[in-house]
Amino acid sequence: MRVLLINGSPHPHGCTYTALCEVAKALEENGVDAQIISIGTKPIRGCIDCKKCKETGWCVFDDDPVNTVIGELRQADGVVIGSPVYYASANGSLISLLDRVFYAAGRDFCYKPGAAVISARRAGTTATFDELNKYFAISQMPIVSSQYWNMVHGNTPDEVRQDLEGMQIMRTLGKNMAWLLHSIEAGRQSGVTPPPPEGKIATNFIR
Repeated sequence: MRVLLINGSPHPHGCTYTALCEVAKALEENGVDAQIISIGTKPIRGCIDCKKCKETGWCVFDDDPVNTVIGELRQADGVVIGSPVYYASANGSLISLLDRVFYAAGRDFCYKPGAAVISARRAGTTATFDELNKYFAISQMPIVSSQYWNMVHGNTPDEVRQDLEGMQIMRTLGKNMAWLLHSIEAGRQSGVTPPPPEGKIATNFIR
């Protein structure tokens, strides 16, 4: 089993990465492989709603990390998405990436556990936490929780490591995700399968 952890910060080894490392360590200690990838600092364009991905399963633009993330997520058993807080919201580059990833391939992530991790100096964490969790909720992905909201506080990696409660929340999150993945696998081996999907109904309110 493998969990993909996405560092949505432009800083490859900053506060968000520090939090994700604590989650990854707990996953590894509980028998789940963990891979952290960073979205980097290059521009990531927003979705243009061309709908080409509905034919191919891939984004039409192949000059940024979006298709790489789609491929990695299709192979992973679960995902943790981490972001710093920018004006009570996630990093804009991460949102551009997630819009395109989930629009192109969200149906392939159904029933894969997902979790959001938020890093902030002080505030804006709960709004960002809600923002990221909506990607999981719309894709029928079980949302993994911890003992409190999945957030850490600090302005530097060293300060984040001093947030003892936050770091414990990250460890608990990793343990909970590992437990859920093992439970899903045990169910699969016992013949428990996901419910068959209904044909999708899309209602337009304006005629």
